[in-house]
Amino acid sequence: MKRAFGALLLTCLTTFALADERPVGFQSSTLMTPQHDRALEIVVWYPGATAAAKQMIGDDVVFVGAPAVRDAAPVAGKHPLVVLSHGYRGNWSNQIWLASALAQKGYIVAAVNHPGTTTRNLSPQAAAQLWLRPDDLRRVIDGVMAQPEKFGAVANDRIAVVGHSLGGWTALEIAGARFDPERFAQDCKTHPQLSSCSVYGKINPANTAQSNAALAGDWRDKRVTAIVSLDLGLSRGLTDQSLAALPVPALVIAAGVPSRDLPAELESANLAKRLPAASSHYVEISDASHFSFMSRCKPGAEAMLEEDVPGDGIICRDGENGRPREVIQQQVVALIEDFLAQSFAYKQGGL
Repeated sequence: MKRAFGALLLTCLTTFALADERPVGFQSSTLMTPQHDRALEIVVWYPGATAAAKQMIGDDVVFVGAPAVRDAAPVAGKHPLVVLSHGYRGNWSNQIWLASALAQKGYIVAAVNHPGTTTRNLSPQAAAQLWLRPDDLRRVIDGVMAQPEKFGAVANDRIAVVGHSLGGWTALEIAGARFDPERFAQDCKTHPQLSSCSVYGKINPANTAQSNAALAGDWRDKRVTAIVSLDLGLSRGLTDQSLAALPVPALVIAAGVPSRDLPAELESANLAKRLPAASSHYVEISDASHFSFMSRCKPGAEAMLEEDVPGDGIICRDGENGRPREVIQQQVVALIEDFLAQSFAYKQGGL
């Protein structure tokens, strides 16, 4: 199932490295519900029609951000939309490197903080409503499409979701995959070392018959026409039947650095084997760790994180003797760009 991109990937990498930076706009806002019980912090990156000065977004003492122009006017015309979903304890800034790169290529990119599972909001009550993660993405799509004057118009037939870790599971859910809580609970008895099992235990989403039914429900949004999973978790709870019938193309990218708690063979590779062969692609990056898909760390950041919370320095580590994270991410961007271009062309052609 692995696909060799060969010369095409090399061309994409070269193009990515040499491309002139185009203006990128950036805006942040909050989406409310009528009940105001699940406010969503969202940010949107988009092609900007501006010559104004850029400023660094998401740049701090630990992580490298990316330049953009706040509140810039959008470029006219319709643009493909990509929605990003972060992992457990992550946040919208984790994939800034991807959002910025795609926006420079003409995409509108929206990222969200999922209540209960984000860095500054680990509310147990909100986290337990795990099934609302794909619904968060639906609301983001609605919000972006409703404001073309702010972000640009969205091409209705070119909407994709990219998710990292728990966000990868979220992407599968909104694409039509179904989760079986009982299947997952039984599997965790066999593989208790998986971080997916420990995180799931902390969240405890299937603690009532009602929540169990909601977690097993259908959360597909038919507007989503392609998905990308970046070293996902919880995949072993997704049903064989729903994966075999997944109605949209899927790119599954795995971290190849050996891991006891999130091994590729038990998560991403296992998922890829159960997806339709004709419309899914699996790529394992040998020198990427689970955290290679997060923002680049600045010099000294690992030691700073370790001093603050012992063990957190792992966020800054990639494969030993491997490529720098920046280069790994250039490869990932090229893979995603190529996959989305092919998937959207396939959709538009009606093949």
